Amino acid sequence: MAEIASGCPKLKELDVSYCYQISHKSLATIGSHCPHLHILRRNLMNWMDPSQHVGIVPIEYLNAYPQDRDSEVAAIGKFMPSLRQLELHFSKLTGKGLALISEGCLNLEYIDLSGCRRVSRHDIANASSNLKKLKNIKKPNFYIPRSIFRTERYGHWQLYDERFQTDG
Repeated sequence: MAEIASGCPKLKELDVSYCYQISHKSLATIGSHCPHLHILRRNLMNWMDPSQHVGIVPIEYLNAYPQDRDSEVAAIGKFMPSLRQLELHFSKLTGKGLALISEGCLNLEYIDLSGCRRVSRHDIANASSNLKKLKNIKKPNFYIPRSIFRTERYGHWQLYDERFQTDG
């Protein structure tokens, strides 16, 4: 990544989605060598349903993914101040990580937090108040359908699902 980043100082858009070997150090290197980076896509697969990964992402990659959930977004907040658009589908960032982004990426106009289950509405409100140029934020869906957890349903749940047309 260091060779690519140092050879592309005018890079404006980068998509490193689903690249499980990209670390927070790689993101810091990219940010420090590419000061004109305006769009970053760092989307991950749905970690709440591991069956989606079978045959696509080796289990070793998923197990090696950093457990320090905010290390990547800390690097983004510190080394990518020119970002205007940021996608973080299914990131494991926390409210602290979102605060780091809102403090370091003051030019953000769009942020996509789809699937980011570890941030609360309160965290999002606090970060949004700091981002004066923010025009659009895609918030995580805080409703988690029971089907994701593949739990057995009792008779009354089936009646409820039929009556209210849930994810059944």
